[in-house]
Amino acid sequence: MKLTVVGCSGSFPSAESACSSYLVEADGFRLLLDMGNGALGELQRHCGLYDLDAIFLSHLHADHCIDMCAYFVARYYRHEGGRCDPIPVYGPEGTEHRLTTAYADTPTASSMSEVFDFHTVKPSTFDIGPFTVHTERVAHPVEAYGIRIEHGGRSLTYSGDTGLSPALTELARDTDLFLCEAAFTHGKENIPDLHLNGREAGETATRAGARRLVLTHIPPWTDPQVNLADARAVFDGPVSLATPRQSYEI
Repeated sequence: MKLTVVGCSGSFPSAESACSSYLVEADGFRLLLDMGNGALGELQRHCGLYDLDAIFLSHLHADHCIDMCAYFVARYYRHEGGRCDPIPVYGPEGTEHRLTTAYADTPTASSMSEVFDFHTVKPSTFDIGPFTVHTERVAHPVEAYGIRIEHGGRSLTYSGDTGLSPALTELARDTDLFLCEAAFTHGKENIPDLHLNGREAGETATRAGARRLVLTHIPPWTDPQVNLADARAVFDGPVSLATPRQSYEI
């Protein structure tokens, strides 16, 4: 598998990065994890607008899904070759309604479903193209999911947005690459069931036995170097910060 960071800023785009969006590729299949603010523009550095095969939305906060409204425009109003066939979109219950409401003026109430084939995510195991995926509910104020993606004996786990979560630890068990949010700073913010800090991300990776940890979803007001040091203090494996346009072979 190949993982490419399209955007990794938390809460709102930074001067350097769009919000959360990650491209996973294998066997010619392209799966996008989240499409937050600014992600659609950045995505075009890595693949064509119509080259995605499926999309997974971890939850329905704007910094993880709002560019789906712009992507709707690109798919619905495409002139050359006619309207795009529906692309599978996996998201929490109510995803279609959320995106339709956010767009505010779709031609009809069902226009989104003409270009997006919506599938409701629950804790389960299923296939998306060549990938076997496992989804688990994580700790966040809205319905939110972490995802584990397996292919060819290798695994990638993406936390989405979450506070401390036993389900996330199990999802990341022995994973090859753990892409984990670290929005908070240890000793500064302490809001249960919202976000992790760098230390908590490192501790989760240690408990899970993850082989590699990549910290992501760090908002512009958080010092990423502090979170990186905090994670390294409690996790013995390789730790790095997600950066836009960085790719990882898994």
